[in-house]
Amino acid sequence: MTDNKSGEILIIEDDKDINDLLATALSKAGYRTRQAWSGTEGELLLRLDMEAYALVLLDLMLPGLSGEELLARIRQMDASLPVIILTAKDELDEKINLLVAGADDYITKQFEIKEVVARVAVQLRHAVADVPSKSGQAGENQTKAENDTGQGDTANTYIAGPAKIEHRQLVLDRISRQLYVADDAVDGITKQEFAILELLMAHPRQVFAKEDIFEYAWDEPYIGETKTLDVHISNIRKKIKKLTDDEYIETVWGIGYKMKE
Repeated sequence: MTDNKSGEILIIEDDKDINDLLATALSKAGYRTRQAWSGTEGELLLRLDMEAYALVLLDLMLPGLSGEELLARIRQMDASLPVIILTAKDELDEKINLLVAGADDYITKQFEIKEVVARVAVQLRHAVADVPSKSGQAGENQTKAENDTGQGDTANTYIAGPAKIEHRQLVLDRISRQLYVADDAVDGITKQEFAILELLMAHPRQVFAKEDIFEYAWDEPYIGETKTLDVHISNIRKKIKKLTDDEYIETVWGIGYKMKE
């Protein structure tokens, strides 16, 4: 994925009025945009030059390739490219399904254009934070994690950590943003799943409350709903289980999660 300061925002929306409104507002906010009017056209633009784009605004109800199908293909091409879903669907389960499928955020229609611009800015800021430091002194990069004492605000505490975190047979590579079981790469680890593992593996003996894990992985305030986190934990377990029968994440009932010894 390209540096988001120079990359374009790809707007994939078949409603011309909405597409033009988004393009105009984002251009006024200082972003460069590219417009597509169908899922098929959006996929073609991405496959021609994935590196050109810093973020995708993706409608679900598209002619040709649906938004859900395109989201799956984007995640096959690039697990880290931020994708914000534009949807008229407001059901909680639908939103959770989109997040689990790889969306970074969603905006329910009818939306306020200022909110869209703000959410785009947040996702691009997160993307910058996820890019490893190029200085790389002593093989380390600056990473977000709670300090070793377990005190303080998890979402706002930063420590220097090793380029790789290991726990039993798991290896989390912070440079490549990849998870391995021994030497085998685990496919399809999303940005939030990576952050969850980063926090837990950095402190394998510590029990983390669900709200602390949520605030770290999503970098936003916890609002009392844990189903999204539980689904992401379940997905991590399923992806690891494709390579090993060993259990790595332990549920601590009534509290949260920790790494299994």
